[in-house]
Parts: sequence; C-alpha cells; structure tokens
Amino acid sequence: MAPTHPSWYQNLEKEPNVELQVLDDVFPARARTAEGEERERLWQLVNQQWPDYDSYQARTDREIPVVVLERTTG
Repeated sequence: MAPTHPSWYQNLEKEPNVELQVLDDVFPARARTAEGEERERLWQLVNQQWPDYDSYQARTDREIPVVVLERTTG
C-alpha cells in the first residue's frame, strides 16, 4: 500500500468540483473528505460492501480517505 494518497485523491483536493454519471443521469457534484463520526459510519458501510478495505488500511500508516460526492446545481 502506498505511503501517500493516490493521484486521483490529490486531484480532488485541488479541484473538488466534478461531473458524475449514474446510468443516464449526468450532473455536477462536489467532493469532500468525510471526517470524524461521519467517516467512521461511512467506513463501516463501505466495509460491508467490500471487506478488503480493512485489510488495505492495516497495510498502511495513512488513513484511507472516504470521499463524499454531493450533487450541486452547477
């Protein structure tokens, strides 16, 4: 596991405004990093879907970020 965050995450930190596509729906959104209690709650949810995230976390000293994408109006 890399000791630093991946480039895609660093890019989101620099430019959090993104465009998402879910099926046929394309819309603007803003990325942010979940922290504290919200991060813990979301971390548990993602681990229910993909338990390997805990093993990824165990192999690195950095905290793996949980990114929240929120729809914006443009």
